[in-house]
Amino acid sequence: MVIIMESSKRVQSINLSEIRKMFEKADENAINLGLGEPDFKTPDNIIEAASNAMKEGFTHYTSNMGILELREAITQKLWKDNGIRTSPESVIVTVGASEALYVCMQALVNPGDEVLIPDPGFLAYNASVTLAEGIPRGIELKKENDLRMTADDVLESINSKTKAIILNSPSNPIGSVMKKEDVKAIAEIADDKGIYLISDEVYEKIIYDTKHHSPAKYCENAVTINAFSKSYAMTGFRIGYMSANPEILEELLKVHQNIVACASSMVQKAALEALQGPQKSVDEMVSEFKRRRNLVVGRLTEMGLECPTPQGAFYVFPYVDDPEKFVSNGLENGVVMVQGKAFGEFGANNVRLSYATSYDQLEEAMNRLESINI
Repeated sequence: MVIIMESSKRVQSINLSEIRKMFEKADENAINLGLGEPDFKTPDNIIEAASNAMKEGFTHYTSNMGILELREAITQKLWKDNGIRTSPESVIVTVGASEALYVCMQALVNPGDEVLIPDPGFLAYNASVTLAEGIPRGIELKKENDLRMTADDVLESINSKTKAIILNSPSNPIGSVMKKEDVKAIAEIADDKGIYLISDEVYEKIIYDTKHHSPAKYCENAVTINAFSKSYAMTGFRIGYMSANPEILEELLKVHQNIVACASSMVQKAALEALQGPQKSVDEMVSEFKRRRNLVVGRLTEMGLECPTPQGAFYVFPYVDDPEKFVSNGLENGVVMVQGKAFGEFGANNVRLSYATSYDQLEEAMNRLESINI
């Protein structure tokens, strides 16, 4: 006899990923514009680094924080690319950015604390705050601000319960990129008010017509989260990192070492090669993503949809009169998309399409959407 047990209230308060649900509904011939996964092959030098590590017996536990060589390379990268002064002792190598985000919420948020999150925003923000028994509070990304979070938006949303702010630039699901003045101002607000600032920068290298700015350059209370998944087509490697000042990092480490011990040893070697090896593949990938972006934005606009042009990442987020019907009709015709409401209250009139698939597939997907005259 199977006894049905009740799950925890924490788990009952969140839902399974709408993105994965749409993926599972698709048949094998569908064109999947739902998942945010680059279709490019992981560069050979990175694959070889992981393979060589295994062959050489580098298959055991590492330091909880990650191997020193990788943390040194991350430190150098953060200074060179982001202007962030840090040290290997202030970096933790994580099992992707998702683990880093979860660790931040568990280590820094108490029950009843409010965390400001972008809305629309990556669906894991809401879930990770809720699992920490915090209260996610969406900040609307407004049309008049080109769907960017602004310092004024943050100031209007802060109250006595605000414990942390999550920034995401370039944005998933919108592709907007925050302006330097807003990043700097929000960083200063966080320091002035003693609020943690958690910056999700996994798309920082996938940027087109502008520049990325990191809040940790201006803020003592910032935690920088990044990963190798998107920039180096390493989604299955599950490797990322977070950097913070020593006082914050010690609290983060308490959670990290008790849930995963350490990131995969051979994958850390692959990440080291990604940072230290040739970067040509990143440039080529970004160039191709820009070509795909122009195709998708152009075709959706021709269909009469209002479609903001993303400045980074690999998503478009057009406004649609009936998103549920749009996604349903698309699925019936072999195109997988995700309703914008999955990303927050203020995405309810939108649909997210990922252009992280081939140009030919995207052309066919646009033809299918156009043919059903949605």
